[in-house]
Amino acid sequence: MPSLMGFFTFLVCGQLLIGRRTFWLPAWLRNRELSSKKVHKGLGWMRKPSRLIDRLIQHRISFMTGTRGMQMTALACFVLSLAMPPMELVPLTVNIAGVALTLFGLAIMASDGLLSILAFLVTGASLFTMFYFLL
Repeated sequence: MPSLMGFFTFLVCGQLLIGRRTFWLPAWLRNRELSSKKVHKGLGWMRKPSRLIDRLIQHRISFMTGTRGMQMTALACFVLSLAMPPMELVPLTVNIAGVALTLFGLAIMASDGLLSILAFLVTGASLFTMFYFLL
C-alpha cells in the first residue's frame, strides 16, 4: 500500500513541479464515488480531531507557502514518493513519511509556514532513518 500511495504522490508532485495547474489522474481513480452515508460517517468521526487541529493551525510564515515554498514542498513530497518503496524494508519509516505528507497537506491548506517547516524536518528524519538502516 505505501508504494501505491507513493505512486500517486509521484504523479501529483511531478505535475506540480513541471508547472501544471490541474492534475491528471487515471480515470478509475478520478471517477471514484462514495455514498453520502459513508461521507457523513467519516465527517462525524473527524469532527472532534479537526476542531483541535483548527485551533493549532494559523496563517504564519507565509513565504513557506508561497510560490517558491510550494515548489520546495512539491520537491520534498516527490523525493518522499520515490523513497517510499525502499522505506517498506525499514519498519515505521513509511509511517514517518506519511506524517510528513499529512503535515505538508495541512500546511498548504492552512497557509501555515511553521507547519511546513515541521514537515520538512519530519521529511529529513524519515529519509535519514531509511538511509541509516539500509546502508
